[in-house]
Amino acid sequence: MPHTLASLVNHTALKLTVLAGEGQLDVPVRWAHASELIDPVPYMEGGELLLITALKLDAEDAEATRSYVRRIAEAGVVGLGFAVGVNYEGVPAALVEAAREQGLPLLGVPRRTPFIAISKAVSAAVAADQYRAVTAGFEAQRELTRAALGAEGPAELLARLAAHLDGWAALYDASGAVVAAAPDWAARRAARLAEDVGRLRERPAPASSVVSDTEGDDRVELQSLGTGRRARGVLAVGTAAPLGTAERYAVHSAVALLTLTTERSRALQDAEARLGAAVLKMLLAGEPDHARAVAGRLYGGLLDAPFRVVVAEPVPAEEQSPGAADLSPGGLDGLADAMDAASARTGEALLAVPDGGRLIVLVADGGAAADACAAYAAEAEARAGAQPRPRGRSGRGENGRGGTVAVGLSAPTGPMAAAHAYRQAEQALSVARRRGRALVEHEDVAAGSVLPLLADDAVRAFADGLLRALREHDATGRGDLVASLRAWLARHGQWDAAAADLGVHRHTLRYRMRRVEEILGRSLDDADVRMELWLALKATSTSEGKEGGAGSSPSL
Repeated sequence: MPHTLASLVNHTALKLTVLAGEGQLDVPVRWAHASELIDPVPYMEGGELLLITALKLDAEDAEATRSYVRRIAEAGVVGLGFAVGVNYEGVPAALVEAAREQGLPLLGVPRRTPFIAISKAVSAAVAADQYRAVTAGFEAQRELTRAALGAEGPAELLARLAAHLDGWAALYDASGAVVAAAPDWAARRAARLAEDVGRLRERPAPASSVVSDTEGDDRVELQSLGTGRRARGVLAVGTAAPLGTAERYAVHSAVALLTLTTERSRALQDAEARLGAAVLKMLLAGEPDHARAVAGRLYGGLLDAPFRVVVAEPVPAEEQSPGAADLSPGGLDGLADAMDAASARTGEALLAVPDGGRLIVLVADGGAAADACAAYAAEAEARAGAQPRPRGRSGRGENGRGGTVAVGLSAPTGPMAAAHAYRQAEQALSVARRRGRALVEHEDVAAGSVLPLLADDAVRAFADGLLRALREHDATGRGDLVASLRAWLARHGQWDAAAADLGVHRHTLRYRMRRVEEILGRSLDDADVRMELWLALKATSTSEGKEGGAGSSPSL
């Protein structure tokens, strides 16, 4: 407990008497200081017991005394000690009245009690309080260390920390999700701090912040965990009052211990990365049995059930929507953290391999990591201004702006077909990049129409070049060859049906198709020529109605 005016008054050796402010004696005393300056305020820090003999102060002048007491009270002085029998035989009534007006405790100091005795008493009490705080901090450190080494790990550590602080504590993983909290109700409180935790995670570790939250009546401190460029987690503590010395020791100890448990050694990380890369290389080389043997218990469970291949890469800044880099921080690092945190919470295996500027991940089909990947991509699109879509419906909407990452997801597969699944993920990634989407699943690309794949500058350039001569012919007013070609192809080469759609005689349509062959120098009897012309017409169409034409797609 900090030293107070009440404890000084109860100090039998000092024999102090209370002359004013009897109701304010429980205030802590940070120091005792003697000063005879008329204005000692510039030298005060707040929390002092000021000791005076009124050598220069006219303590019997009511106005001067009232002004003096008001200034020191406003400066944070918690009490005034007046030496009786030095410059005044008694305590001047004007001083007592001024102290009562300000609610400032006024203590009478008998002549036989030197000021230095009071200073020593305060100093000894402050030192004893600091010693108790340090001792309590060391004891908390021992308790937290035992908890961290126990079977329950971080959960027990948080419970001990919350009890020591007489408050609550919560742990967030690298993705910003709450993974443990104590007491149990603190998980709801911690969830409301997601935005503050996100801002702290963007700063290099170590970092801290104090949260001002009008929804709660507590004081919340956030501390990042980790020693590298990115935070590996965040510790949040909530208390009713600012942390004292002992509580601060406990929090710092918890940060150190949680950093050790959340940030594995570099050597272990490198070894796991090399092992994961070897397993992936064997799978892609068509050696599933060797891959299983090398995977062992670390990745073996992942290969025993259907899994998906994820291929992700960052989107260049020039292809991002304005402000996407600011609104969707993290890129591949954020995606990796989200999937890693999700798999850690559920205990499922995850194989992630950085490959140059890409990230290749094997995730359990329908597992938490796959869901986290979809959620991260949806959030990236939402932040970048695109409409997020539910998982399983990618690749069918209009082009969007997908933020800072592009992800391709394969169909569910097994070890024997891992190489094929990797190609599927690459194809889906290519579509995602072309459409400006954050995530495309190969299943949706395969099940959807081929027409959205034509939304590419190279395809449009080819189509424009192929049809340019026909369009130039039509521009002279000598016949509508482009429309006639579209109708004829849409009707699978049926002359009467196509002529009826155009409102012309079939002989006129035959003449126009001969002109198309003459201008292009290519035969419409060639199925490849018909296919290229049909796709060129589709690629250059400006509306769905114009794209559709009459009838169905041709049989090539």
